[in-house]
Amino acid sequence: MSIKFVVGYDGSSASEAAIAFAIKQAKLCDASLVVAHVLEWSPYSFLTKQEVEERHRRRKEELSRAEESVMKPLIAKYQKDFDQIEGVIRYGNIVEVLMSITKDVGASQIFVARTGKSSFTDRVFGSVAGSLAAHADVPVTIIP
Repeated sequence: MSIKFVVGYDGSSASEAAIAFAIKQAKLCDASLVVAHVLEWSPYSFLTKQEVEERHRRRKEELSRAEESVMKPLIAKYQKDFDQIEGVIRYGNIVEVLMSITKDVGASQIFVARTGKSSFTDRVFGSVAGSLAAHADVPVTIIP
């Protein structure tokens, strides 16, 4: 069984540092990396059929735009020195999605930055890093 790590990426310089650190660790144990970028999507209730269709269309457009403008350039940047890296973009709650990706790919560890593009709500109700450390089924390395 090959070793895999998941790295959370939010576009911040801190999350780039998490990728760089995860690559160093992956090289030590011949692991591969899955860089995960999560687009938060607030669930609305009581939508009409037309509104649901519009949201679905916009969601597909955002995923495509994020793939082209965020993930492809990011993976290309790191593949120069480390070819065992892939990217994934999903919608949802960041903590839940990162844990789901970790399970789906069979990863044995998650790497995230301590700070990133967090909101006021994160500071009040808990950060992504803190929530992952408290709830993940695998070890979580939090990069300062």
